[in-house]
Amino acid sequence: MLEIIKAGGWVMYPLLLCSLAAMAIVAERFWTLQPKRIAPQYLLHIVAQWQQNNQLNQENKTWLSHHSPLGHILAIGLDNVDYGRQGMKESMEEAGGKVVHELSCFLTTLGTIATISPLLGLLGTVIGMIDVFAVITTQGVGNASALAGGISTALITTAMGLSIAIPSLLFYRYLRSRVNELVVMIEHESVKMLDMLCKDKPL
Repeated sequence: MLEIIKAGGWVMYPLLLCSLAAMAIVAERFWTLQPKRIAPQYLLHIVAQWQQNNQLNQENKTWLSHHSPLGHILAIGLDNVDYGRQGMKESMEEAGGKVVHELSCFLTTLGTIATISPLLGLLGTVIGMIDVFAVITTQGVGNASALAGGISTALITTAMGLSIAIPSLLFYRYLRSRVNELVVMIEHESVKMLDMLCKDKPL
């Protein structure tokens, strides 16, 4: 492995950094973007029980706010219940925008890695071909061993760049779709709470 890195030249080092960063982002997002951590559906049942038992106090709302992103949005809505459905909806939409931004954290970086990795590989290819032509200029085409260094640099960096970019792009698309699914779940649960608490309140 070390020999391959050396053969690829200095371009291999930013490619390795991209690879490590992509793996770290994917692992962190898979851990974070779990439905049970982001939008547990039992929270609405808990809120309904609090309402029935007249327990929508500040202590319970604080617990709810720190429980999960969905809990935070529901707690914001509960804090504005006196403003009617429209007031609750606006405050929850504002809080939801911040939550969506947090859910998408690092995905832009992952997408950037998927974009620049093949470009770095292409840069390594160009550098390798420059080395090949430099050898041809000074030694001709008869020295195959001298040409091999530049050719190996070109091929190794191209392969490395594509090996990083392809899975990074796949994971980026998958994680982006997971964020969208979680946003839909959060919106669904939020609307259900609005319907539950504001069915007898004016808009």
